[in-house]
Amino acid sequence: MRLHKLFAILALGLLVTSVFAKDKKKDPEEIGNRDVGKGVNFYSIEKEIALGKGLAQDIERQAKIVDDPVIAEYVNRVGQNLVRNSDAKVPFTIKVIDSEDVNAFALPGGFFFVNSGLILRAESEAELAGVMAHEIAHVAARHGTRQSTRGQFANLASIPLIFMGGWAGYGARQAVSVLVPIGFLSFSRGFEEEADLLGLQYLYKTGYDPTAFVDFFEKLQAMEKKKPGTMAKVFSTHPLNEDRIKNAQKNIQEILKAKPEYVVTTSEFDTVKDRLAMLHNRRKIDDKDLNRPRLRKAPGSGGGTIDDNGGKGGTGKTDDPDERPTLKRRTN
Repeated sequence: MRLHKLFAILALGLLVTSVFAKDKKKDPEEIGNRDVGKGVNFYSIEKEIALGKGLAQDIERQAKIVDDPVIAEYVNRVGQNLVRNSDAKVPFTIKVIDSEDVNAFALPGGFFFVNSGLILRAESEAELAGVMAHEIAHVAARHGTRQSTRGQFANLASIPLIFMGGWAGYGARQAVSVLVPIGFLSFSRGFEEEADLLGLQYLYKTGYDPTAFVDFFEKLQAMEKKKPGTMAKVFSTHPLNEDRIKNAQKNIQEILKAKPEYVVTTSEFDTVKDRLAMLHNRRKIDDKDLNRPRLRKAPGSGGGTIDDNGGKGGTGKTDDPDERPTLKRRTN
């Protein structure tokens, strides 16, 4: 009988602890004093950082990093401010990728990339910060390596170790998974919801309007309705659905106490958007110039050009340097 009472007391204690931990995760005042990354994980923090660094180096070899100092410094500063108001236990390295895709992703260990397309699509600094806060939450909660660990458990359960060559075989399988970064970016529905919950709190604690997070995703949904297929491309690793938006709205109302004022945007955000827009436009013009047809001059014809039948056509001159020349077809 005493043993049954002991078990009952222990069960009650675990229940109380569980409820307290859950409440703590929903309390913005506890940010930094809670272990949101707790869970079964084959990776130590040190190994997680080393893993992320290797993946980041691979990405930087393939992607074009924006080296404009004003843009790079601004995005890094916004991100580091969010990190300081998060549960993250690793330092962050934040860089901008020159890509029109509306996306951002953070690798295990705090290696964070923001696409220029995301900055251009956002209408305020708070919207940009909302997406960044969500990604920082994935790192703080160690979702990448915890998800990988779950996958390894599934493999170990379905294939006996003896047929994999023991732990050496397991290590080989682990190495193969490292070569596929998408495996560390595509999360379960539960992890996505947790990143939404934590990201909203980080956004709020940093001083931004948390509703900007919801506003931005609603705009992306509107984009999907206007141009089907947009969402599939934009959030291939972070599928968005109506439930996530509703849950975010509910968390804002129930967890976050209203503040008298929030940061919505800054003049720096507008400056950075303008600089990025100029970089994108310049690149488009340069690409267009490289691809435009170049006409051979007819021997001894001065400024004339050769038409498609070998005859002498017009001068090829145009008042607009970006306008493609028109070829005249000779009639027989």
